[in-house]
Amino acid sequence: MNLLESSTVAQAAPAPRSGKPWYVPTCSPEHGIYVMLLVAFLTGAATAQRWTWATTLALVCAFSAFQAEHPLTLQLKQRRSWKPRLLVWGSLYSALALSIAFYLYWQVPLLLWIYLGAIAIFAVDSIAVFYHQRKAVWNELLTFAGVCLVAPLTAIATTGTATVSLIGLWLLNTLFFSSAIFTVKLRKLKGTSWLDGVVYHVLASFIIGGLCWLGWLSPLAAIAFSIAVLKFGLIAWQLNWYRTTAIQNVALLETGSAFLFLSLSAIALLPADLASR
Repeated sequence: MNLLESSTVAQAAPAPRSGKPWYVPTCSPEHGIYVMLLVAFLTGAATAQRWTWATTLALVCAFSAFQAEHPLTLQLKQRRSWKPRLLVWGSLYSALALSIAFYLYWQVPLLLWIYLGAIAIFAVDSIAVFYHQRKAVWNELLTFAGVCLVAPLTAIATTGTATVSLIGLWLLNTLFFSSAIFTVKLRKLKGTSWLDGVVYHVLASFIIGGLCWLGWLSPLAAIAFSIAVLKFGLIAWQLNWYRTTAIQNVALLETGSAFLFLSLSAIALLPADLASR
C-alpha cells in the first residue's frame, strides 16, 4: 500500500473494539509511513557515515513516537469516550520515546531543535484532527515533514554535530515523499486535475536546485529527487491504468521508487574517496 492510501485507510478504520483487552498492543496500520521512516532514518545514518549505539536509539525513539501517535490520534477522534487500551499504549509508547529523547538530548543538546520541531508539528496535527482537517494537503505536507525529521535526528545523535547540509537532507526527504500526496489524490479522486501535482513538482524542483546551488545538497543527491518527478510523469501518462490497477501495483511503484531514492541518496552521501572507486 502506498504512503497516502495507507494513511487514508488508517484514518477511515474504526477504533479498536471496546471489548479488546487493554494489554494487547496497538500497532499503526499506516504501512507506507514505515517505509518513509526507514528511508529517512537510513539517509541520516548514511550522512553520519557510522553506526553507534546512539544511532539505534534514534531509530527506536522515532519508531516509538510514530507508534504513540496512532492510539493518541484515535482517542482524540473519539474524545467523547475514553478507550483504556488507546490511552495505555499511547502513554507507554510516548514514555519510551520521551525517555530515549531525553537521554539523547543529555548527550547531544543540539537535538533540542529537532524535538521542538517535532512537538510543534504534532500539536498542529492534533488540532487538524480535532477539526477534521487531517487529510488537508497542508497538514499532510506538515506531517511528512515531521516524519522526515528522523534524518537529521539520526545524523546529529550519531555525530554530535549539526551542519546546514542536514537541512538540505531533511528537505530532500520531505519533498520526495510529499510527492505521493499528489499522486494518490489522482487515484482516489476521479475528478482531480494533475495540474496541482505539476505545480508541486516544479516548485519542489526549484527548491532542490536552490539547495544544490547553496551547497546544502550534492548534485547526485539533488538528482535523486528526479525519481519523484519521473514517477509522477509516468502516472500522469498512464492515468487510467493508475486509477484502475490493483493496489499491490501501486504499492510496488511507491516502495520501489522510495528504495531507488535511498540508493542514490546513500551513494551521494558516501565519502568522496569511497564514492569515486
